[in-house]
Amino acid sequence: MALTIETESRIYRSLRAVSGITAHLVSLGFTIFVAVLARPGSSLFSWHPFLMSLAFSFLMTEALLVFSPESSLLRSFSRKAKVRFHWALQLLVLLCALLGLAIISYNKHLNGKAHFVTWHGLTGLLTVLYASMQCTGGVVLLYPKLMKNWTLAKLKVYHATSGLVGYLLGCASLMLAMCSLWFTTTVTGLSWYLSMLCPILTSLVIMNQVSNAYLYRKRIQP
Repeated sequence: MALTIETESRIYRSLRAVSGITAHLVSLGFTIFVAVLARPGSSLFSWHPFLMSLAFSFLMTEALLVFSPESSLLRSFSRKAKVRFHWALQLLVLLCALLGLAIISYNKHLNGKAHFVTWHGLTGLLTVLYASMQCTGGVVLLYPKLMKNWTLAKLKVYHATSGLVGYLLGCASLMLAMCSLWFTTTVTGLSWYLSMLCPILTSLVIMNQVSNAYLYRKRIQP
């Protein structure tokens, strides 16, 4: 018996809700896992993996999922409250990322090591710079009159799309970090593969959310 459109829609929403909840748990669990491994405070370097995983695994995931109609932690709040929460989390992301970048740069300086010579280092630098530009671009949404030739709807779509690119960059940087000597000497076997799966899973959830938001806006626009 064929499923009705309403039933299919209900199943789809349920699957999105489950995937969203999974993303919440995975992003938090991965950050805690890295914190246990790094033991922040045990050395100067230990703050780098902790701050970066906090920024790009947990805080940025939550900042994007806050707009999910199925899995947002603030579903009962107004759109304005969600935007403010998103802004606060994104500023925390940028703060943690800049601190993490500064710490690893200073740590390499102290140990006489070259800067940004690995794929992880280059991708991480690009990610932090991109996050800085993305936060700057977010100001335009607060003051859309600055962009007179663009409608607010288009600005939101572009901001969401560029935000997705920034999120994927962050996940790529995390995955490259898991190929580093520090991580691979501590985490091996199945644990390493499960760790690598974490940013992949959250990326898929976020991509699905952004694509659905884009299609929704396209439908309601005249």
